[in-house]
Amino acid sequence: MNMDQALQTFFDESRELLTDMERILLELESNPDEAELRNALFRCVHTVKGSAGMFGLDHVVNFTHGVENVLDRLRGQEIQLTRDLANLLLRCRDHISALVEVVEPAEATHLQPEGDALLAELQPFQSLHKEAATASDSEKKPATTTRGHWHLSMRVQPDALRHGMDPLGFIRFLGTLGELIRVTTITDALPALSDMDPEACYLGFEIDLVTDADRATILDVFEFAGDLYELHLIPPGSTLEDFARLMETLPEEADRLGEILVAGGALSKNALEEYLQCQELGLATQQHQPLGEMLVEKGAVDSPRVDAALAKQQSQRNRRKKSVEHFRIQADKLDNLINLVGELVIASAAVTLNAGKSHDSATREAAAGLGALVEEIRDSSLDLRMVPIGDTFQRFQRVVRDVSGDLGKDIQLVITGADTELDKTVVEKIGDPLTHLVRNACDHGIESPAVRSGKGKPPQGTVRLNAYHESGAIVIEVSDDGRGLDRERILAKALERGLIREDAVLSEQETFNLIFEPGFSTVEQVTNLSGRGVGMDVVRRNIESLRGMVEVVSPGTAGGSTFRIRLPLTLAIIDGFLSRVGDATYVVPLEMVVECTELNVGQSLQSENQHYINLRQEVLPLIFLRQHFQVPGIPGRRQNIIVVRHGGQKAGLVVDELLGEHQTVIKPLSGVFAHLSGLSGSTILGSGQVALILDVPGLIPQVSLREQEMLRQRQSKKQGQRV
Repeated sequence: MNMDQALQTFFDESRELLTDMERILLELESNPDEAELRNALFRCVHTVKGSAGMFGLDHVVNFTHGVENVLDRLRGQEIQLTRDLANLLLRCRDHISALVEVVEPAEATHLQPEGDALLAELQPFQSLHKEAATASDSEKKPATTTRGHWHLSMRVQPDALRHGMDPLGFIRFLGTLGELIRVTTITDALPALSDMDPEACYLGFEIDLVTDADRATILDVFEFAGDLYELHLIPPGSTLEDFARLMETLPEEADRLGEILVAGGALSKNALEEYLQCQELGLATQQHQPLGEMLVEKGAVDSPRVDAALAKQQSQRNRRKKSVEHFRIQADKLDNLINLVGELVIASAAVTLNAGKSHDSATREAAAGLGALVEEIRDSSLDLRMVPIGDTFQRFQRVVRDVSGDLGKDIQLVITGADTELDKTVVEKIGDPLTHLVRNACDHGIESPAVRSGKGKPPQGTVRLNAYHESGAIVIEVSDDGRGLDRERILAKALERGLIREDAVLSEQETFNLIFEPGFSTVEQVTNLSGRGVGMDVVRRNIESLRGMVEVVSPGTAGGSTFRIRLPLTLAIIDGFLSRVGDATYVVPLEMVVECTELNVGQSLQSENQHYINLRQEVLPLIFLRQHFQVPGIPGRRQNIIVVRHGGQKAGLVVDELLGEHQTVIKPLSGVFAHLSGLSGSTILGSGQVALILDVPGLIPQVSLREQEMLRQRQSKKQGQRV
C-alpha cells in the first residue's frame, strides 16, 4: 500500500472540504434557516475528522471533535448561528487547515496553545443548551439513553489497500464513537501462500461496539469506503431473526460466526443453539428473500416506504458509480503531458514542412491527417487544464467579510460568470492580483454607511466579480458602487511625486493609469490594508507576466469604478499567424487578428510619415515592425498589414510577408530578453528556426505613446516659432 499517495488524497480532500466549510458558513449567515446548509456544514467537519482518524492523526481528531459537537448542536437548532459564533467557527476552520498540513502529531505542538484557546471559546456553545434548561424542563420525563450494543460485520474487498482504504483506520475511528468490546479478524478468505497478492486484502472483521451513536453516524465512518467494503449492522435490541439473516448472508460457516457473536456479547448462547436447531430442521430464514419483502410480509412497514427506501438506495449507488468516473491526477503529470503535446506539435510541423518539399501527394495527405490528429490532441489536452474560475471567486467572500468587519462597513460580494473556464496555471497566478483589487475596492472604493446614506445610496455597498470570454481571451472585472476615482486628486499626487510634468496633457484613461505606477498612493493615512504606495504596480506587473493587461474602464463619482483584467485562456499552446520581416519571423495570436490587407507603395510612403492609413473610412494606426524591432535590411516593394484588435482598439502591424496560420507552442523568453517590449515569448518552427511571439496588448499602447510624443514635438516646435 502506498501510504504517501493515500495521505496526499487525504490532504486534497480535506482542503476541498475546508473550502466548502468556509463557503457554507458564509452562506449560512445569510440563510440561517436552511437545514441542508447546517447539515452540510456538519458533514464537512465530520468527514475531515473521520479521515484523520483513519490515518491516526489524533491532533486533528481531538480538535475537530470539539468543533463537531458545536456544529451538531447547531444542526439540531439547539443554538443559533450568530456573527460571533460564525467568526469563531471561521477561525476554527483556519486552525483545522493548519493542523491538516501537519502529518506527525509531534510537529503540531506549536499549534496546541491556539487550539486550546479556540476549544475554550467553543465551550460555552457546547453547554449552552444545558444552561438554558428551566425548572419546568426538569419536571418532564427524562430522555432515555440510546447507548447500546452494536454488531458490525465488515468484509474488505481485495483492492481496498490499493485505494488507500486501511481497515485498521476505520476500526480505530469506530473506537472514538464508543467502546470497542471485541474485534475478531476473519481469515477464511486467505489463499495459499503461493497464490497470495501482497498488495491485496483478504480479511474480514466482526466488531462489537457499545456506543450512543445512531446508524447514520456509524455509517458515516465508512463514507469514503464506497464499494470497497461490505458492511452489515445489527443494532441494539435486534431479534434472533436479524442475526440469523446475517449469518446466512455472510460466506463463513454459521456455527463459527455464532461463536464469535456469543463471545462478543451480541448474541446469547441459548439463542445461538435455538438458531442452529432451526437451521438443521430447515426452518431458517430465506436467504434469498429481500429484506424489504420480509418487512412488508410481517407488517413492519408499508410497501410505499420500502419503495422510497429502494429509490434512495439506488440514487446513492448511482452517485457512487458516477464518482468512480472521476479521478485525481497530479498537476506535474498534467504539465508534463502538455509539454509533450507541445513537442508533438513542433514535430508535426516539421513533418508537414518536409512533406510539402517532397512533392508526393500520399506523403502530404498523411502529414495533413497527422496534423489534424495532433490538433485534436492539443485541444483535448489543453481542455484538461481548464477549470472554472468560480472556486477562486468564492474565496473572496471571506476576504470581503473580514475586511468589511475591520473597516466597520457593510459590504456584499456579488459573483457572476463563475462557470467561465481558463487555464489552471492562470487561475493559480491571478489570485493575488484579484485579492489586492478586491481589498482596494472595499477600502478605497466603498464609503462608510453614514457617508453612503448622506449621498442617497443604500448603506450596504456592493463589490462585484464578473468573468466572461471575449475574442479568445478571458475578461475579469472587479467593480464597486463606491466613490469612484478622483481625477484631479490623482493628477495632483502624480505631480507631487514627479510622475508627470506640469505641462503634461493626459487623457482620462492615461490619468487613471497613473495609479499603477510604483509608489503611487492617494491615501493620507497608512493602515493595515493600504496607504504605503505598494500593490497596484505589482498587480499590473503580475498580470502582464501572464500576457494580460489591466485597465480602469468606467470610473465615476456616482457609479464607482471598474477594473478590467484581460488574460489569455492558456499559457501553453495557441493558434498563431506567421509573418516575416526581413530574416525575422513573428507570430501574432490568431484570436487577435481581424484581417490582412496589402500596403501599396503610395500608402507606404505616406504611412511612414503619418503612421496611419484610411482603411474603409476608418483611421488605422500602424506599427512598422521593422522599425520597432530594428530589423536590418530594406523593405520590399510590397508590404502587408495584419489588422489586430485588443480591448476595443485596432492597429495595423506592417510586415514584409504573410505566412499563414501556425500552431504555436509558447516558450518563455529568458531574463536576458525581459527588457524587450512587444514580445511575450518564442516558439520553434518545423524548420527548427526560432520565431518570436508578439505581445499585441503591449504593442498597441505604443501607438498612443508615439502620438503623445509627436504632439509634444509639435507643441515645442510651435513655441520655438513664436519665440
